[in-house]
Amino acid sequence: MKLQRIIALAWKEWREIVRDRLFFSLAFIVPTMLMLLFGFGLTLDVENLPFAVVDHDRSAASRDYTYRFISSRYFDFKGQASDERQLDTLLADNRIRLALVIPPRFGERLARGEAAPVQVLIDGTFPMRAQTTQGYVAAINSAVSLDNMARALSAGRGVPLVEAQARVQPVKLEVRYLYNQSVKSIWSLAPKLIMLIMMLSPPFLTALGVVREKESGSIFNIYSSTVSPGEFLIGKLAPYVAISFTNGLILWALAVGLYGTPFKGDPAFFALALLLYVVCTTGLGLVISMLVQTQVAAMIVASIVSIIPAVLYSGMLLPLSSLAPGASAIAHALPPMYFTNIVVGSFLKGVGWQALWADMLVLAAYATCLFGLGYLLFSKRPAS
Repeated sequence: MKLQRIIALAWKEWREIVRDRLFFSLAFIVPTMLMLLFGFGLTLDVENLPFAVVDHDRSAASRDYTYRFISSRYFDFKGQASDERQLDTLLADNRIRLALVIPPRFGERLARGEAAPVQVLIDGTFPMRAQTTQGYVAAINSAVSLDNMARALSAGRGVPLVEAQARVQPVKLEVRYLYNQSVKSIWSLAPKLIMLIMMLSPPFLTALGVVREKESGSIFNIYSSTVSPGEFLIGKLAPYVAISFTNGLILWALAVGLYGTPFKGDPAFFALALLLYVVCTTGLGLVISMLVQTQVAAMIVASIVSIIPAVLYSGMLLPLSSLAPGASAIAHALPPMYFTNIVVGSFLKGVGWQALWADMLVLAAYATCLFGLGYLLFSKRPAS
């Protein structure tokens, strides 16, 4: 294996990438565009939920109850509705996602210490959002109930309001969010988007780069030359590894600079992990290119084997603990899950080799196996 031949092949591939405008765009522009589109368009935060109120009581107590929702950043008040039939129309037209129905004598019942039921209507078309909304409503309702109990105890026993509040809530819950104190979904998503995009782009580039030589017939020059299979594969794939690694660093800069995601880990450890992951995904593209003969087929196969693992079996949107045993086994058999652990640990938790060495080892094993498989599948055929 001669270094001079490898450099010549890599330089030839680089010139072809730069000369082809479409391929150049796929290599350098598309990953950044995907980061911007996904970053601004994909959010799991449930805020500013539009809601309306039907207040049959119209008392000070009902207005105070309604104001608890109006003053919350999680809700966006759209006004009063005349009756429940109007609420049905507003919910069906997606103008509101939540409705409160306060019955008559609401304030009177509270003043007498009786239970005062309130009906809550939640749009359940998105179950995760509906469950989060129900949690917000339950928290506000619990706060209102505790305040009313404290005021009643203060008035009945003649104790200060602060003391009464402590009595009605003897166990005070204090929640502290670790690693993502603001509970911003973009802080969790931005690192995982690096995993996703680096799972999509390198296999596409590599598979198309090799297969287009098959379609054009230029690969027969390699078959009839003295270039060894190892020299051809390394020289062919080196530019794609370098381009993808550079794109990964650009995505890292966007996650930190544009989306404000904190990076608490070791930059050198993350760079090495990124390089291993890029080698894995490039090797995946190499294996695909060995199995198909056309660029269309390469695009279809690359889409299937990259998008599904990156989205469904990586822990990007759903925790792996919620997967069925079979799905969990599939996730552990694919590289995206391991790199997801690394990017989340590096960005938010600030962990490195001590906690993530096993994930790094798995990525190294995947890279070796994929390139080994690509080498075995590639054979120099005699020129026809």
